[in-house]
Amino acid sequence: MKAVTYSTYGPPSVLRLAEVDRPVPRADEVLVAVRAVSVNASDWETLVGRPLYSRIGGLRRPRVPTLGSDIAGRVEAVGPAVTRFQVGDEVFGDNLERKGGFAEYAIARERVLALKPPGLSFDEASALPQSGVIAWQGIRTKGHVRPGQRVLVNGAGGGTGAYAIQLAKLDGAEVTAVDNAAKLDFMRTVGADHVLDYTKTDFTRDGSRYDLVLDLAGHHSVLAHRRALAPGGRYLWVGGAVGTLFQVLLAGPLVGRQRLLVVRNSTRDLLEMAALCLAGTVVTHIDRRYPLDEVPAALSHLGEGRALGKVVVTVT
Repeated sequence: MKAVTYSTYGPPSVLRLAEVDRPVPRADEVLVAVRAVSVNASDWETLVGRPLYSRIGGLRRPRVPTLGSDIAGRVEAVGPAVTRFQVGDEVFGDNLERKGGFAEYAIARERVLALKPPGLSFDEASALPQSGVIAWQGIRTKGHVRPGQRVLVNGAGGGTGAYAIQLAKLDGAEVTAVDNAAKLDFMRTVGADHVLDYTKTDFTRDGSRYDLVLDLAGHHSVLAHRRALAPGGRYLWVGGAVGTLFQVLLAGPLVGRQRLLVVRNSTRDLLEMAALCLAGTVVTHIDRRYPLDEVPAALSHLGEGRALGKVVVTVT
């Protein structure tokens, strides 16, 4: 089978399209014939090896040779312990543990997959697992957004941010979205009430206060976060600088309601998001589609901060 592989951390040029052996599912594993896989910030980080936490399990060289966790496709074979799926089922899920999605076939644990709703295309399904679940847990189950509250989403111009803006608006919040200047119009289109260009405005210093800050690109200090929070407000760190991660982890609870958003892989939350998409209540914004042999270009588009919403790789 064809797969995009790499053996050393670095820029997209280290990736190679290669012929590799098709994997065989064992125990509770499912072999998925991949139809689409979306690109996430975690793919970019694990490609370049930065921040340092992206090297967990492979400090000097990548732990797995093929990236791509958000997969959608058809079940090709199942291991002997699999009970929920059979050959031919259309499935999708976040395969972050095994990755391998930038290939014609990928192995995934049964528990990370869900049946794809018939009304959802493979492209749309692949866009949801990581970004949709982070947004759902950040806004709905951990953020507990209520009508009238003020919500800020930092790094809101990508896939997760676009979902988070929409969920917060559905919950009746007033939403401020932060990203680079090229994404301001996109964030308005998605539904943000206010947009900020982070190169011109520091949301921790402009005097505004928020009931929830969902930070997808955290680089400020915990003291700066406190300035941006209203009384009783909450700050959730999802991604960003290692220094900020440790500050939030160690000092966040001491200086205010600041903590990491520990996202759990949940097929239930995934299907909740899929239902909203099927109803037209939430829209998946796919910026660009790339074929398998253009995975390096897809990763560059996202990693350079140019993606408006989701980037999807289609596999035929």
